Amino acid sequence: MSNLRPIIGVVLALALPVALGGCPAAIVGGSVDDFKIKTNIQSAWLNTNPLMQRDLNVTVYEGRTLLTGIAPTPEFKGQAKEVASRVPGVRAVYDEIEVAPAESTWDSAKDSWISTRVRTELTFNPDVRSVNYTVETANKSVYLIGSARSQSELDIATNAARTTPDVKRVVSYVEIRPGSPVAAQNSAPPPSGASSPGAPAAAPTTPVEVQKL
Repeated sequence: MSNLRPIIGVVLALALPVALGGCPAAIVGGSVDDFKIKTNIQSAWLNTNPLMQRDLNVTVYEGRTLLTGIAPTPEFKGQAKEVASRVPGVRAVYDEIEVAPAESTWDSAKDSWISTRVRTELTFNPDVRSVNYTVETANKSVYLIGSARSQSELDIATNAARTTPDVKRVVSYVEIRPGSPVAAQNSAPPPSGASSPGAPAAAPTTPVEVQKL
């Protein structure tokens, strides 16, 4: 039994992040450092004001840090940004925290559904390298952060977000970095609710805000 303990430990270490609903830290955001930065920001928020850690979200991609969520006052919002910007490793802070009444449980569930739907669309699209994108939704606004291999790929990603039901706006913090195309994945099943080939698609009306990085 003692000979099996190292193997069991490795299996548990790999399985734990998945069991918690995420991916291994080395995959999320592209590096372990991003996971560390996120954790340090959350800890700093908790030490400053527990409501920050509870009500706000942080997404980190290669040191670029996106803040989302609902703040009760402009002062709360400003302090949360200041605390996050002081954490080592943060290259830039994109403050998308809204000052508004707290979301209801139903609204939060709707945001989670939107994020899941957009991620699914990107995952099953053979023209998008979905691991290079992170999707966050707050108050029906979808935020994309990551890197695209071309403007065409980015257009596909933003279109997937803006055509998702109930989305009111899409904000892109995606960098364009040319790279080799992903091999065609014709065997991949289309996401649930996707339009069949040849079917006319409704013209999206949701605005897309492309932020200058």
